[in-house]
Amino acid sequence: MRRVVAIAKALSDESRVRALMALEGGELCLCQLIELLELAPSTVSKHLTILQDARLVQRRKQGRWAYYRLPGDAAPREARQAIAWVLTSLRETPVARSDAALLERVRGADLEELAACYRA
Repeated sequence: MRRVVAIAKALSDESRVRALMALEGGELCLCQLIELLELAPSTVSKHLTILQDARLVQRRKQGRWAYYRLPGDAAPREARQAIAWVLTSLRETPVARSDAALLERVRGADLEELAACYRA
């Protein structure tokens, strides 16, 4: 029961759901997610920690970079089902389409330039 409640709480915020949907296209650096969500770095980090605690995303560190991805088969069944439900239900929404267009630009951007938000 606790796992399902944690998942429900993690999915109760639009920014977290948008981040989850963005990861459908593959792994993203934290700075790319900050650019997409247009929120403060600390806010995006907190959102991703909540998603990670619910086992909806996985994180890996490479040097100073933090990367996030969907967990795939490593996730508990409840998390996989929740991810599938969110992606299927919201894929064709205006917000998802707008984010997909922005993600094309963000994925092609230089990570050093995007990481300037940490220094600002």
